Amino acid sequence: MHLAYPAVLAALLFCVGLYGVLARRNAILVLMSVELMLNAVNLNLVAFDVWLRDTLHTGQALTLFTIAIAAAEIGIGLAIVLMVYRNRGTSDIDRLRDTAETKADETAADDGTEDSGDGPDHGADPAQKAEAAA
Repeated sequence: MHLAYPAVLAALLFCVGLYGVLARRNAILVLMSVELMLNAVNLNLVAFDVWLRDTLHTGQALTLFTIAIAAAEIGIGLAIVLMVYRNRGTSDIDRLRDTAETKADETAADDGTEDSGDGPDHGADPAQKAEAAA
């Protein structure tokens, strides 16, 4: 088998995945594009393993390891995307600035009612803060 065929196919897969990561706005499509890039790497690992006729088959072993890492990555990634979608109502990457920021935090920051934590009562429990305010 010629090495050029799987190498060119892997390069094309990787380029399509890279385009998907850079051009897509939906988080699910970005995760799918990352998986496409990882599959291109797996194809290269197996192709070079066959081409080098390695007796230990390290390319195939690394491919199995990469598949396991990709499965964990997609599981965690989908869990994060679902959590963000439930909280924000969208999975558009451009509209997400910070996962810790909520509308209540934004209104509190606009009103100036949010505690900055640099006052003398920083770290005090609520009962002590109530006594200091009275």
